[in-house]
Amino acid sequence: YKAKDGETYHLNLIDTPGHVDFSYEVSRALNSCEGVLLLIDSTQGIEAQTLANLYLAMEHNLEVIVVINKIDLPSADVDMVKKQIEHDLGFDPDEAILASGKAGLGIEDIFEAIVTRIPPPKGDEKSPLQGLIFDSHYDEFRGVVVHTRIFEGSVKPGDNILFMNTNKVYTVEEVGYFKLKLEKSKCLQAGEVGYLLGNIKNISDIDVGDTITLKESPATAPLSGFKKAKPVVFSSIYPIATEDYENLSEALEKLKLNDAALTYSKDVSQALGFGFRCGFLGLLHIEVVQERLEREFGVSIILTAPSVQYEVYLTNGEMVIIDNPANYPDVTSIDRIREPFVKATMITPDTYVGALINLCIEKRGTQVGLTYIDEKRVELVYELPLAEIVYDFYDKLKSYSKGYASFDYEFSHPQETNVVKLDILVNGETVDALSMLVHRDKARERALSACEKLKDTIPRQQFQIAIQGAIGGKIISRETIGAYRKDVTAKCYGGDISRKRKLLEKQKEGKKRMKMVGNVEIPQAAFLSVLKSGDTTNGKK
Repeated sequence: YKAKDGETYHLNLIDTPGHVDFSYEVSRALNSCEGVLLLIDSTQGIEAQTLANLYLAMEHNLEVIVVINKIDLPSADVDMVKKQIEHDLGFDPDEAILASGKAGLGIEDIFEAIVTRIPPPKGDEKSPLQGLIFDSHYDEFRGVVVHTRIFEGSVKPGDNILFMNTNKVYTVEEVGYFKLKLEKSKCLQAGEVGYLLGNIKNISDIDVGDTITLKESPATAPLSGFKKAKPVVFSSIYPIATEDYENLSEALEKLKLNDAALTYSKDVSQALGFGFRCGFLGLLHIEVVQERLEREFGVSIILTAPSVQYEVYLTNGEMVIIDNPANYPDVTSIDRIREPFVKATMITPDTYVGALINLCIEKRGTQVGLTYIDEKRVELVYELPLAEIVYDFYDKLKSYSKGYASFDYEFSHPQETNVVKLDILVNGETVDALSMLVHRDKARERALSACEKLKDTIPRQQFQIAIQGAIGGKIISRETIGAYRKDVTAKCYGGDISRKRKLLEKQKEGKKRMKMVGNVEIPQAAFLSVLKSGDTTNGKK
């Protein structure tokens, strides 16, 4: 970029995801930067994610340039946003840059602010190499392309590099810069951002946040802030058509090449056949994977109810981590169970405060704070179980607030809980794919919901079908699908009542025998209806 001062500057820009599922990746991207552009939508104002990502940037001591975006829209309220910037963020609203990507307004001002306000990178190219991996992607012809920011030293083709946290060694084949396409260069030096190729076959060999150094003359310590990305939400994926299993296996393998955070292992269900047990970073990650499997690879899938990891302490002193209802231990051997909690922040117009407080209480939340940000907006802070959030919390939040509330969360500490395994029985047989781990207080509500949905979707048979929700041996809900019945008394005109009774008793005996030997085929639509979250306890979807 050629600035007004006549100098030409080399700028590297990273677009970070704003969603909480990817907050670790955002923190590594911020760690490799000198400053940030904080984009605020002029029609929406400051949201929970805006604050969360601003705090992340401030933790890294970055220069913050506030940009008010979409000012060309008819619903833009720049004055309101400027007041929020001063009141909520403590920045000078007059320094905020007004911009519109669509109309091309304020772009020049943004570049000038970057050049004048953000400090240039520091670092000594003669020091031992220290490079931060802030991202990576997979190229099917060249393997893994590592995105790196060099803090100290330099790296060039032929160097043997060491990943300090995983202790893996590779030989550099090519380095270069990110332009619209990858542009090869002779070396990357301190302060520069670029890519690195080293015959790395699997993206899972690379950890975002790891430090690159030279094997022969390593740095004394890795860069701070590294941690392994761990899945927090688990769900099983099964193909709707059993012959699609191989296609699903291939699709997950290819997806894993570009998504190191996705974990999966083989799984089997009596009802749904062969599938995979997968670990995800959060709900958005589940949706992204589901969409990609269906759109990019054309595989129709069923996802089981999402579950979180529970710490189960057994009476023998052992602790096991359970994320799958199938692995739930015998109740008599359990001493206590702990489940993960999160600290959730919601920013909402004051009109919807009552509805959101009721929602948080319904989801077993504990209020930590309630602050009026200004005369119209309220910040609610609650401690909530992660299991309640992954079920249907976000949908209800948006529904109760007519889409105006914003939501963000961070992980808190695990707390003791009363979790039970809820089984769904059809005609006395447990359907393993529909089993779920739920809090005891929510078990009846979830069981009623599942039984109602199955009643609506399982076709009637020649015999009566009982659909039951059970905890252990105790039935807590039931729905009955009535049998097809022939009118066996139609041929009786008058006569003794005992003749009719005899025919009805005979029919009843036949239905009982049929029920004992009859199998109930559960259609895929029934699984899909139960596994989709939604409030059906009052008969409404």
